[in-house]
Amino acid sequence: MKFGFSLLAALTLVFSLNIFAADAKAKKLVIIGDSITEGYGVRREFAYPNLVQQKIDKAKKNWRVINSGISGSTSASASSRVTWHLKQKPDLMILALGANDGLRGSDVKAMEANLNAGVELGKKAGVKIVLAGIRVPPNYGAAYATAFDAVFKKVADKNGVPLIPFLLDKVGGDKSLNLEDGIHPNEKGHAIIAETVYKAIEKLL
Repeated sequence: MKFGFSLLAALTLVFSLNIFAADAKAKKLVIIGDSITEGYGVRREFAYPNLVQQKIDKAKKNWRVINSGISGSTSASASSRVTWHLKQKPDLMILALGANDGLRGSDVKAMEANLNAGVELGKKAGVKIVLAGIRVPPNYGAAYATAFDAVFKKVADKNGVPLIPFLLDKVGGDKSLNLEDGIHPNEKGHAIIAETVYKAIEKLL
């Protein structure tokens, strides 16, 4: 009995140490976003960051995805959140902010400055950055929607970073892929977003 227990304990310890070692060697992908990234309205395991993790695992790549989605956050939080996550020494960051700026009709120049600052901080630290674009409904008029959409390409071009043109591509506006609020994706929507994101970052992993 004692021998069996000791052997089991030893095997468990070895297994745990192997898991710890593998996790320690894993590269880190941080996704900084808002309620869409957080997975508002769906179980966290069905939020797109977790689905991206599943795709990475299936491809046998040693990466750990960190979901840094915070409901209600705007581009104003970009710098402080990038600074915070740099402490984790990430290898890759996706900056997916701006949806709440658009819903509030925020100044697009301010959003551009906020996103630029966040991207520049990451680049200065030697972290690969991917910017995720978002679009707004025409509530504030076509001129605002056009100017808003253009910000993401401007920031990506200025900093020389990859751009996901529209995070909600094939999801936004489709009732069958969103919750009743028409804003947040449901589980099916998150699956499509995960595919969009994974395709955009696959070569960077």
